[in-house]
Amino acid sequence: METARYPEGVFRDKEGIMEAENTKMTCPHCAEETDGACCAEDERHTVRSDETRRKLINRLNRIEGQIRGIRQMIERDAYCNDVLVQSAAAGAALNAFNRELIGCHMRSCVARDLREGNDAVIDELLDTLSKLMK
Repeated sequence: METARYPEGVFRDKEGIMEAENTKMTCPHCAEETDGACCAEDERHTVRSDETRRKLINRLNRIEGQIRGIRQMIERDAYCNDVLVQSAAAGAALNAFNRELIGCHMRSCVARDLREGNDAVIDELLDTLSKLMK
């Protein structure tokens, strides 16, 4: 099986990832049918199902709205404690987004790489988790 080598010893193959629903999708970067990972050599991509993409974008839209609301509170000289409560809510929403994306990543990219014998994906995931838990 042909693979492309990426920085830090991470490998991505040209066959794609296995989504939970095992559906084929068309890669928007190369226009080829794939199980998930783009076949682009120069950049890693994950092709997500329409439903997964919609859920993640909806979460981000809500977070974006919360951040705009916090900015407006500052512009209106809102009481500090009220701003802090809203900031904590936005942080919790971003953490929920991260949990959802990590779950998707583990079920697809990480599982695929482990099946292919690429244990470097574990180090990559641990590094990412340590950054999220700072």
